[in-house]
Amino acid sequence: MSGSEDKDSKTEEATEKKIRDTVEKGQLPHSRETTILCSFIAILIFAVFFASDTVLRVGSFLSIFLEKPDSWPMDTADDVVALSRIVTIEIGKACASLFILLVVAGVGASAFQNLPQFVGERIRPQASRISIAKGWKRLFGAQGFAEFLKSLGKLTFAASVLTFTLSDSHRRFLAGMLTQSADFAMVIRDMGIGIILSIVLVMGLIAAADLVWSRFHWKQELRMSKQEVKDEHKQAEGDPIVKARLRSLQRDRARKRMMTAVPRATLIIANPTHFSIALRYVREENSAPVVLAKGQDLVALKIREIAKANNIPIFEDVALARSMYKQVSVDSVIPAQFYQAVAELVRIVYSSKPKRKELS
Repeated sequence: MSGSEDKDSKTEEATEKKIRDTVEKGQLPHSRETTILCSFIAILIFAVFFASDTVLRVGSFLSIFLEKPDSWPMDTADDVVALSRIVTIEIGKACASLFILLVVAGVGASAFQNLPQFVGERIRPQASRISIAKGWKRLFGAQGFAEFLKSLGKLTFAASVLTFTLSDSHRRFLAGMLTQSADFAMVIRDMGIGIILSIVLVMGLIAAADLVWSRFHWKQELRMSKQEVKDEHKQAEGDPIVKARLRSLQRDRARKRMMTAVPRATLIIANPTHFSIALRYVREENSAPVVLAKGQDLVALKIREIAKANNIPIFEDVALARSMYKQVSVDSVIPAQFYQAVAELVRIVYSSKPKRKELS
């Protein structure tokens, strides 16, 4: 019941991250029927293009072997080994092209479905893979029963098509027995090609359906619940609590850095308790005053406190302080619209040297 409820809750399509993680683990949709189809296509290619020459070559070898048995000495064990080696080499030559075609077909079927990639996770030994309970469930559970029904359906469909294909083959076989051996071999070859072609057609339909089903089932298995999507989004974007804490730490560091810069200020522009802006102007350093620090409420009071401790002039101008606080940035020169107002204050500061008087 819980498993059914869990599947029912997976109403969301898989995210790109989950699909990417699944692909990296090697858990990709795979149709076994497509691989079988490619194998039969390889056999069909062998039967059409290579079988006749192979059969004639093996037939001529066996005819010599059977017609002149005296030419093959078998008096000692070495003679038997040598004869076995010759027979094995001839059969190997005959089957080499078929073997190569089957290998190419297998690799091609896998590459057609998914791009080749090395996944170490798939070959890593895991105890869960030899679990008797999981193996029993895989064989006799719902998935195993579905595979059994699918195999039974394939077998029934293939048997029906083959029965129809071979309905007239026995007459051709009997007629071929009355011909020469080479002609009879070609009759058998043609019958074999017809059988294999029928199997390829049947497997083509089955493989197409299985390929579509395997990808559909794979996407269904990857579906996520709304909570899983939220958790993944939270993991990708970062926990809001952690992010808030990081922002708080960043603000604290920036505030401390500003406070250490206040003693170097030339003057402070303040709204009595709400805003404070610390400016530095040295003609040799910058063409315009630079904002060393700015703050509101408690930070503004702290800037004023440091300024008083370092005998830095404080000018109270409510409108100017409020306007500058909204538009200036720390470690940047002031905007051009404040040049005239600030220049007047700087002139007052420099005119009062060497004995500066705080105006507050």
